[in-house]
Amino acid sequence: MKITGYRIRTFPNQTDRALGDANTPGGNGTSMPGSLLYIDTDENISGIVPGGSPMVGQLFPLIEGEDPRGVRGLWKKMMDAVFKGGAEGGVNMALNAIDMALWDLKAKLADEPLWRTLGASEPRTKVYASGVDMNLTDDEVHEFYSRAADRGIDGGKLKVGLDMEADIRRLGIVNDCLKRVTPRPMLAIDSNEYWSPKQAIRYTSELERHFDITWIEEPARRWDYEGLRLVSQNVKAAVATGENINGLADFYPLIANEAVDIVQVWNGRTGITGAMQVAHMAYAFELPVTTAINPGNYMAPLGAALPNHISMEMVDAGQPPCWHADQYVEDGWIHMGDTPGLGIIVDEEKLSELEALSRSGPQPGARPRFARREGAGLYIVPATSDEVVWK
Repeated sequence: MKITGYRIRTFPNQTDRALGDANTPGGNGTSMPGSLLYIDTDENISGIVPGGSPMVGQLFPLIEGEDPRGVRGLWKKMMDAVFKGGAEGGVNMALNAIDMALWDLKAKLADEPLWRTLGASEPRTKVYASGVDMNLTDDEVHEFYSRAADRGIDGGKLKVGLDMEADIRRLGIVNDCLKRVTPRPMLAIDSNEYWSPKQAIRYTSELERHFDITWIEEPARRWDYEGLRLVSQNVKAAVATGENINGLADFYPLIANEAVDIVQVWNGRTGITGAMQVAHMAYAFELPVTTAINPGNYMAPLGAALPNHISMEMVDAGQPPCWHADQYVEDGWIHMGDTPGLGIIVDEEKLSELEALSRSGPQPGARPRFARREGAGLYIVPATSDEVVWK
């Protein structure tokens, strides 16, 4: 069994709606390129995963000809190769995708679903609803979290940070929707690093006068362990962070300095292998972990396998156009099937059509990342009526 090649197949992708937060309150558009990475073998079995980047070609010679079942060893080989520059940017995206594709392959070769290969005892992962909803009207917020309640989801996360009165009103909407499921919903808020630590304390303390908030996400800069610790010590809510940092080296100072109460892991932590390492470090400190947004919720097997996992973020802004995962949501959990590997099922005919469409005309550029808004960490710049529809 040897790795023989790789393919990155690209296609146009469209979400059902734009996503918005405190840095981009009007939303960031709906068009973006999509891609699937295939890692091929001499036994005509391929590992398939969403993602990839041009940097895959630079890392691939390190694994070509190797047995794909040695996933952890191949991960270390790639990490050692990028030692000086670090697994950052495009390198990180490539390493993430390769590692996930290898795990998909390993499970397929064992003819079992990845949740079993990773050691999960049952095929399910708890989820919470995340609207990424700064750009939604109050009615749309109500509709989104009502749909979540219909599926038994008892937790929700609201984007906040620019308008206290609006945040109180909209968090009340989330709370009322989810009370259909439980008398005390899990409420989380996310300011996406817009506030300074002192702003975060003042703002969160005011929201806590009205609601029982489970966690506040990224209330200060992702690397600011002193500021994050200050927030954690001065509000009731737990501080969650880690969504936008990479590996063990980034998480160590946060955990060692008691700056994070809930550790966020996902495939962006140098793949599934890296995510498990961070989660295990958190487990040693008795810290829970959550898994972050991913298209099609294909990271559910990882959440199921982590002993300290409490919930996975589910945005539900539309399914990818040419693949889906073998899973369904019921009673607040993602339930996974027995499809070997990650459970990703590709519609090859549809993918070929979309590839042809990609070649026939101009494609949308990569969807911009959420840029940091004016005033971040200094003063709050309220959203205007041109940016948000609830003004």
